[in-house]
Amino acid sequence: MEQTRQLVDTIIEGIQEKKGQRIVVADLQEIDGAICRYFVICQGNSPTQVDAITDSVGEMARKSLGEKPTTVVGQENAQWVAMDYGDVLVHIFLPDVREFYDLEHLWDDAGLIQIPDLD
Repeated sequence: MEQTRQLVDTIIEGIQEKKGQRIVVADLQEIDGAICRYFVICQGNSPTQVDAITDSVGEMARKSLGEKPTTVVGQENAQWVAMDYGDVLVHIFLPDVREFYDLEHLWDDAGLIQIPDLD
């Protein structure tokens, strides 16, 4: 459990490194049938920034914890990238795509933790 929480913290750090915004951590541990323990959701303002955030998260998780995602999808369009770390799924969106899919409200019975944007 502690290792999963460290992974979440490292993912947040990777997002913040590239100025990702509106970070939300959804704690799904108490949700029956949830596909993972945590969702980490954020956004970048352009496909280039979404791609940079994806790379930063992957690099920090690998260097800090030796963790690699089992799957990364969406990087070719960089509108919605999903990174699967088993217990943690990372979703990196463009703002309009994030608003359309509204994952936070799909999981609104989960505990949602808002991470303040860095200046």
